[in-house]
Amino acid sequence: MNLYPLGRTICNFILFPIYQFKVIGKENVPADGGVLLCCNHINNFDPEVIGITSPRPIHFMAKEELFSVPILGKILPHINAFPVKRGFSDRGALRKGLDVLNAGNVLGLFPEGTRSKTGELGKGLAGAGFFALRSNAHIVPCAIIGPYKPFKRLKVVYGKPISMDEYRQNKASAEQVTEVIMNEIKQLILAHK
Repeated sequence: MNLYPLGRTICNFILFPIYQFKVIGKENVPADGGVLLCCNHINNFDPEVIGITSPRPIHFMAKEELFSVPILGKILPHINAFPVKRGFSDRGALRKGLDVLNAGNVLGLFPEGTRSKTGELGKGLAGAGFFALRSNAHIVPCAIIGPYKPFKRLKVVYGKPISMDEYRQNKASAEQVTEVIMNEIKQLILAHK
């Protein structure tokens, strides 16, 4: 049973009045086909915020430990989340991510791999570049611009898709492509602070 629409409605009802989102560039998310949505990570609420502001449902990788949490672990698979083992290459999660993209769905990633303690953009991990190069998905950068303070406006900015043609032709590495994606996220943050 897919609980994503219900979860989205509940999160919207709770979070929108508190953070009064300003969403910019929603039209940059292609209406169909696979989309790799790459966003900075500044708060535990980031997946929910992206989930309710994106025009399309999102599939998320979630750290494996969350699937052992009572109740939450049972709900996660029903809201488009699948587990990833952090700290090393999880081939099963990489395959699952590619399946999501190849099926024409949206895969949401936080390339930094963990929340930024300072709010500053950290270094991205190679996973984002791997998915970008190994799929035909549209690559959409996204920035959440905080801080998360009750009754203060929180901006969510969706950037224009990044073409991978040149990087594929030049046989760029996953690390190089991740750097390109992170730079696009940085530009969104600088342009909309």
